Amino acid sequence: MLGWRSAWRDGLAVLAGVVLPLALTAVLAPFRAHFPNTDAALALILAVVVVAANGYRVAGVLAAVSAAVWFDFFLTRPYEHFSITRSTDIETTILILVIGIAVTEVAVWGRRQHLAATRRAGYLAGINAAAEAVAAGHSPPALIDEVCDRLIHLLSLRSCSFEYGVAGLGKPARLQHNGHVTVGSKMHDTERDGLPTETELLVETGGILQGRFLLQASPRTRPAMEQRLVAIALADQTGAALAASIPASHS
Repeated sequence: MLGWRSAWRDGLAVLAGVVLPLALTAVLAPFRAHFPNTDAALALILAVVVVAANGYRVAGVLAAVSAAVWFDFFLTRPYEHFSITRSTDIETTILILVIGIAVTEVAVWGRRQHLAATRRAGYLAGINAAAEAVAAGHSPPALIDEVCDRLIHLLSLRSCSFEYGVAGLGKPARLQHNGHVTVGSKMHDTERDGLPTETELLVETGGILQGRFLLQASPRTRPAMEQRLVAIALADQTGAALAASIPASHS
């Protein structure tokens, strides 16, 4: 749903990037003899900023190019021709293009930072939810189901299951506690090659094995280090809950 909304918003920004500078220059054209070109250039840069604020590079660059092109066509002599005779108009056109692209890059950076902050907030919410479930004394099966569900969404898995007291069975890849993935004794490049089809995430407490999460990944699953470390934190929460439940189950 969020992906669809983002694609729709980016598509609308692309349309605005093409149309808005054209519409603005068409409105200014009848009055071009009554104000300096630099004022029109500032108005066009503002239009580019409006489009670029979305943070989608394609839309921002299109807006900058569109602004420069229509400034040349409508607002520089000879009017309504794609040619410029005055050096100052050439400089202004180039400035519109350069400033528009620069503003776009700043907006793209800001969008990335916002998305990264949103992801981190989601990761922390997942860890806090698991901690609260442990503190509330949820049953181990319920907590395991919740953590499995969070791992599926966090790592974009096909499925996740938990096996008690098992490690290494079937020789799957392993997500180590430092966030790296190993296949046998070799380090696996997860960012480049993706998460192996089957990967185990051990659940331990104080060096005592409680079990493992068996992660089934799709071919395009490439979780970043940050995501893998969050998965390990969730496994640690599960281990603490399982260790705490042992005395109660034997009392």
